[in-house]
Amino acid sequence: MTYKEVKKMLDTVGIPTAYYQFPDKTGQNPPFICFFYPDNIDFIADDKNYQKIVRLVIELYTENKDFDLEESVESALSQKDLVYTRAEEKLDDERMYLVVFETNVVITEEINNGQQD
Repeated sequence: MTYKEVKKMLDTVGIPTAYYQFPDKTGQNPPFICFFYPDNIDFIADDKNYQKIVRLVIELYTENKDFDLEESVESALSQKDLVYTRAEEKLDDERMYLVVFETNVVITEEINNGQQD
């Protein structure tokens, strides 16, 4: 997948989605998704990074427990054959629920008119 394909996959859930966080002072209300790539686990061969592999973390924020939205995220991941783990917690101070999905994604180069992104 490309980084753009990851974003497109998450957009299929149908709620606002941002990389890492929404811009300051946007006042984004739940439900929403934030995602990021905290580290990599590249496949290394012949003294070089042969294949880029990143850990993808998807955070789903909701005001109330929302099984349907959770299933939408799971479905988006499953449609791309991504194996994932899932954890959840209640954020009392923010009055929100957080469900975190983690998976590894093989990243391919993005090519636009012969130019790499």
